[in-house]
Amino acid sequence: MKKLLLGAAFTALAAPAFAESHGSCGEVSITEMNWASAAVVTAVGEFLMEQGYGCDVTKIPSSTNPAITSVAETGEPDILTELWVNAAPVYDRLAAEGKVKPLTDVLSDGGVEGWWLPTYLVEEHPELATLEGVLANPELVGGRFHQCPDGWACKTVNGNNVKAAGLEEAGIEIFQHGSGETMATSIAAAFQDKEPWFGYYWAPTSVLGQYPMTRVDVGEFDAEAHACNAKEDCADPKLSPFPAAKVLTVVTDSFSENNPEVTDMLSKMQFTNDQMNGVLAWQEENNASPDEAAVYFLTTYKDVWANWLNDAAREKLAALIQ
Repeated sequence: MKKLLLGAAFTALAAPAFAESHGSCGEVSITEMNWASAAVVTAVGEFLMEQGYGCDVTKIPSSTNPAITSVAETGEPDILTELWVNAAPVYDRLAAEGKVKPLTDVLSDGGVEGWWLPTYLVEEHPELATLEGVLANPELVGGRFHQCPDGWACKTVNGNNVKAAGLEEAGIEIFQHGSGETMATSIAAAFQDKEPWFGYYWAPTSVLGQYPMTRVDVGEFDAEAHACNAKEDCADPKLSPFPAAKVLTVVTDSFSENNPEVTDMLSKMQFTNDQMNGVLAWQEENNASPDEAAVYFLTTYKDVWANWLNDAAREKLAALIQ
């Protein structure tokens, strides 16, 4: 029911504003990356650009490398949002050449990756908050480490960290999942029965919005060690946590020059991981679309996004902000 009400609110609020302001900013293309948080970010941006700034927005379904390659070769799309820089090796070159302009850390906390335990387990056994405690008590974490599927970059990093930490020597089996869905299901099952769970996960995700998890302290970040751990042929793995991933909204230089007011709004459009985890959890629980999840964000965090707008856009969206 709440999902339907939010969908109705989206339609009712959007129509008059769109009719009044459509066309004043021109045509805009924006990526809709193929993961949940990115789709929500795009839907929020689309709504604010259309209803607040009069843009005619086209969403381009994509993923990291095809999107950045398209910008390099064609200069489109205009806006790439939730671009995980660590997964886009050509980004630094394009930025240096002036083909793209970084606007903001759209995930203000950065993307978070790590090894996690259910918070209820750490509350019962505080020693598990550190890797040393986990290695000394493998039975308390179920004697198993949940590893990424084949093809995921985290699988390589985890594999080298597992070797460096000596998980298997400590009696912890490495269980490799076949998909992200089975990883999520295993966490849900553990929480249902208050069982142990130990493994890799990342944020923002609906899973970490639904299930309170504690990231295990594995020590200080070591940039050189992490760089080696990211390679399949790392000769001497050394333990290092994942760094916070830089996650940006990026625009083409021409878009920035031609649309300064929209560019200014996008430079302020940021989401904390707690906010996005909560939105994604709501979306999962309500089987909602990205547009409906965007409306949930807009109605829940009015005091956040209102500050992204200029005065004219704020006036057009006054009915939603109140």
